[in-house]
Amino acid sequence: MKYIVRVLKYFVLVTVVMALLLLVLALLGYVEKDVDSMFRNGWKSIWQIALMFLVVAAIYPRFGFCKRGAIVPGAYEDIRPGLVRYMAGRGYEIEKEEGENLSFRLKSPLQRFLRLLFEDRITFTRDRAGFYVEGRTKDVVRIVSGLEALFNGSRTDN
Repeated sequence: MKYIVRVLKYFVLVTVVMALLLLVLALLGYVEKDVDSMFRNGWKSIWQIALMFLVVAAIYPRFGFCKRGAIVPGAYEDIRPGLVRYMAGRGYEIEKEEGENLSFRLKSPLQRFLRLLFEDRITFTRDRAGFYVEGRTKDVVRIVSGLEALFNGSRTDN
């Protein structure tokens, strides 16, 4: 269900951005204001473009969101304060905490809106080796590498 919601959000976002771009170009006089002269096939092109946007929107969540493991050794009680401090430094606050699993959201409403229409949640699921971190791929990669550097940085390998 979450996947379908993300597909619909992305489809609407891309469609609205494209419509606004075409509106601005038409108002500035760079393209004709009539759809039949704006596109080669007129209104038929609108449906073709919408279908293309739908295909891209259907593929995007597969690559735009991921779940990765972060190796964070130690007891949860020792890790939690550092984890919360780390996420707060990146603009996140705790949304909910269930046992040893945490969910964070961005503090700023503007940043939340700009992250693909409120797709800003980062979820930490406790594992024996640390956590599984789930969210936008771009954010997850940064968070996992930062957490591993923070919690494993003082460790020395012989």
